[in-house]
Amino acid sequence: MEKKWVFQPAVDGELAGALSQQLKVDLFVAELLIQRGLRSELEARQFFRPSLDELHDPFLMKDMDAAVNRINQAIKNQEGILLFGDYDVDGTTAVALMYEQLIKFHPNVHYYIPDRYKEGYGLSQQGIDYAQAEKCSLIITLDCGIKSNHFVQEAKKQGIDFIICDHHQPGDELPAAIVLDPKRNDCFYPFKELSGCGVGFKLMQALHIDHGTSFDSLFESLDLLALSIGADIVDVTGENRILCHHGLIRLNQHPRKAFEELLTLAGKKLPLNLTDVVFVIAPRVNAAGRIRSGKTAVDWMLSSNEQEIKQLAQEIHDDNTLRRTIDQSITEEALLQITRDKDHPTQSTNLVFQKDWHKGVVGIVASRIIESHYRPTIVLTESNGLLTGSARSVGSINLYDVLESCKEHLTQFGGHHYAAGLTMPKENLTAFRLAFDQEVKRRLDGAALEALQPIDINIDLNDIQTVWNGKIPRIKKIIDAFEPFGPGNMKPVFCTQELYATDARILKEKHLKLRVAQANSKLAFDAIGFNFAEKEAFTLKGMPFEMAYTLETNEFNGKTNLQFNIKDIRALE
Repeated sequence: MEKKWVFQPAVDGELAGALSQQLKVDLFVAELLIQRGLRSELEARQFFRPSLDELHDPFLMKDMDAAVNRINQAIKNQEGILLFGDYDVDGTTAVALMYEQLIKFHPNVHYYIPDRYKEGYGLSQQGIDYAQAEKCSLIITLDCGIKSNHFVQEAKKQGIDFIICDHHQPGDELPAAIVLDPKRNDCFYPFKELSGCGVGFKLMQALHIDHGTSFDSLFESLDLLALSIGADIVDVTGENRILCHHGLIRLNQHPRKAFEELLTLAGKKLPLNLTDVVFVIAPRVNAAGRIRSGKTAVDWMLSSNEQEIKQLAQEIHDDNTLRRTIDQSITEEALLQITRDKDHPTQSTNLVFQKDWHKGVVGIVASRIIESHYRPTIVLTESNGLLTGSARSVGSINLYDVLESCKEHLTQFGGHHYAAGLTMPKENLTAFRLAFDQEVKRRLDGAALEALQPIDINIDLNDIQTVWNGKIPRIKKIIDAFEPFGPGNMKPVFCTQELYATDARILKEKHLKLRVAQANSKLAFDAIGFNFAEKEAFTLKGMPFEMAYTLETNEFNGKTNLQFNIKDIRALE
């Protein structure tokens, strides 16, 4: 897929020069900081050293007082409390975090994760029945519940109260409950982009403040919060950056046995950065909810029994292996469907449906389709007599808003800008497909949908200090200090022009391995382009090209070397 290269606007040279001198860093490092909105020495130092002291007061969140008071009432009256969480990574980590914290204040805490296939997303009657069976008169929903108005209303008739902890966009009317959601229109909490687990964390932070207990034990759960932030693709800025930074420290320095066991099965060693968490731990935790049950993931994260941890980790690892096989097969079928759709060239969206596709992987398949067909995408299957599925978006197209405009065709929907879930009657498919495509076209207003390759800065190879005595160049260490990377703080992408390849090979028939040099430099570096085999033609002997890349390290034969991770290659005239 061809990409349009988009370069960051030039920053103020005088400001960059001053910041470079104050911080004693290269000029382009100062430029990278200014691009991220950091214009002073103090802001830069706070960025590089995120402090837990800078966390916001949780009582700034609407309804937080009421939530703490209701929990205290449950503690005083010895009521059962049920934690009801979504089956994805954000929901299961939220349940695990809140359980291991709340149990310190109150022994009568239970948790419930709905079955993805029998119950679907959000609060369910089965969950309410479970709460009644366990004599729980308070349900705390985590990463769900903001649109479960009907279930909340019915459960209240049975004497059950609710605290909703969610971070999704609310509907027109809030549930009849205590609602913690920074996206409420009447909530003025300073940071709006918490994960679902993050909202649960803020509730536990407030409870600790109310009881006058130390935060030390609360911060022991930050590894779970870092996992949720990475997996749910929320902004890694502001409060999320602080929480994620310290969560990764916790994960690497004091890893829970569950994570250690899973990493062993995955063949991965500590330390991990957020990218490792997203691509190693998160898919395996998610696989439990896709293939088996999200409760398996919660049991595993909370367990202190070595034998149980080993067994559950193996089950989760096996679930992920099966998930890969299933999603690869469905992706191939979905792409074939698109190829055979004669109307597809005139559409601005991708929508595919097959009634027997595995419900647990349709979101992954939607993301895979976008890699080759860059458009908002919906993948549907059939479940309990309804069409249900996942949507993924690109660029400026806000999925939640688009689905809101098509809601007359839907039974249920919810989500974010880039990801959403939806359900509809089978007979509505044709009308919905048309409405969805027309609404995306209206929002595009004639503009083309182009895959973008953001580029932060141009550099020459001479700007990258070479490796001396096996040490990694200072530039890589500085870039590593920008971690954790994610939306709002993406890994810096560099561009170098007038490159040529001194060696080019294709690995495993699809990956491009290069040795690159520049005429004005004595330096040469390895570069790897995953799934870039088709770009080999741009790197033939003697042909100059320009490359967009990130700086990585590669370990081989006990040595650690700098390596470029290729994002794109373009031929030069």
